[in-house]
Order: sequence, then C-alpha cells, then structure tokens
Amino acid sequence: MSTVDSTKDKIREAYDNLTKSEQQVADYFLENTEISDFSSKHISLLLYVSEATLSRFAKKCGFKGYREFVYMYELDFKDYFTEKEEKEISDITRSVRKNYKDIMVKAFDLIDEDQMRRIATKLSNTEYTVPVYGMGSSGYVAREFQLRFMRLGLDVIAITDSQMIAMNASLVKRGSLVLAFSISGTTKVVIDGIKKAKQNGARVVLFTASKDKKLAELCDEIVEVAYLKELEKGTKISPQISLLILIDVLYSYYFANDSFFKAEKYKRTLSALEIEKNISPL
Repeated sequence: MSTVDSTKDKIREAYDNLTKSEQQVADYFLENTEISDFSSKHISLLLYVSEATLSRFAKKCGFKGYREFVYMYELDFKDYFTEKEEKEISDITRSVRKNYKDIMVKAFDLIDEDQMRRIATKLSNTEYTVPVYGMGSSGYVAREFQLRFMRLGLDVIAITDSQMIAMNASLVKRGSLVLAFSISGTTKVVIDGIKKAKQNGARVVLFTASKDKKLAELCDEIVEVAYLKELEKGTKISPQISLLILIDVLYSYYFANDSFFKAEKYKRTLSALEIEKNISPL
C-alpha cells in the first residue's frame, strides 16, 4: 500500500461523519490521481464550498488544518511511486525499498552537524596516520573510508585484521586520531583496540548504534549510527548502509575544510591512478 492510500484511508475512515459538503471534498481527493493546485482558494472555487468547509473536512480527517492535510497529501505523491508502478513491484522488492527508506530517514535524523564539523577538523589537523578499525561488514566500511579519504590527501589506513588492530592500538602515538566502526558496539577486537589506543593517549572516535554508556568512557566522540532490527546480521539490507551514509556526510565536511587544497590532492591522486592504468605490463 502506498502512502497515497494511507492519506486517503484517513478520508475513508472519516467519510461517514462528514457533512454532504465535506463529502464532496472527500470525493474529490479520493478520486484525484495527480498533484494539482490544492490551495484552499482554488479548491473552494472548484467545488463550490467555503474555505471553512475545507478546514472542517481536514480536521475531521485527523489533521490540524487544511494546510497540513494538503502537505501530507502532496508528500504522498512526491515520496512514493505511482499506483501503476507500485503494482509492478513485488512485495519482496517493496520490503527492501521500505527498509532503505527507513534507515535513510533515521540516519539523517541522527546526524549531529556540529559533531561532523569537529571530526572533519580533527582529520584535517592530525599529524599522524589515521588508523580506522573495523571487522566483518564494518571492515568493508573501513576500507571504503580509506579509499575515499586518501583521494583527498588524508594519511589513513584501514585495519581489518584482529592481530593488526591489537598491534596498531598498542603503538599509536599520543595525540593521534583513531576511528573505529562497530554497529553493535560489541565487537571485542575493536572495543579492546580503542580501549588500548585511548590508554596510549590517542583521540578515539567510535561509530556505533550501541547505547552502552560505558563506551563513552573509551571515546572522545561517539557517532550514533542508524539501526534497524537485525541490521548487523544483514538479513534485510546491507548492514554497512548506515555507516556509508555517515561517511558520505563526513567526507563532504572534510572536503569543505580547505576545499582548494583537497581538490588539488584529489586531482593528483586521480592522475596517479590514470598513469598506473596506462602503464603497459613488461
């Protein structure tokens, strides 16, 4: 069921309690299949009803007023496929699409822009190589982080092996910056790694969906990651998606911090890749 139907369902539920004039309005919106001029002035002239009737109609349908009704009614059309397209999509595909929409909405709702600026600034100002810890699916995100940020000139290395994480954490220098990814917040290797790095004087940023307050004691920053039930197991959609969204946002903030210098770095790394690609094998 599309959300066009969800708005129309509210009209149907209230229909029997509407006056004849209000039912005339209800019939119009139930039969309508496209975005038009839904302003109170236009609809009142079109249907020969008063603007007060439109307001009463909206309130009886569960909205604060006619403007809110129109906003939600239009949003239904803008955010989802048309009914014809909807019929061509299987329930399985629709379920996956819903999960992606849900996780994206949650991800952007959770973003703390001040925090993104702080982390981007720390990345720009660090004097040492930035290790990024991650295991399993979070390890893929760590490698993606390395590939993307290296192109902007950041000295960064993804560490996705348990022994390498342990060794790196024991050797990090005081004042260095360590990033770690763990959606569950329970990946022992990663948590032990940031604990050791913190003991050595490193600044630690953890990306996690965990609400465990004990993690805050191990980190300078905790970036809250959007979470869906069973997400870390990958049973519905790729568990990396919420982390990748955050990386995209952080990448944009990092690039904006001295964008000219980073744009030049980006051009140089792309040129190096082109040279590598054009070198003929011996």
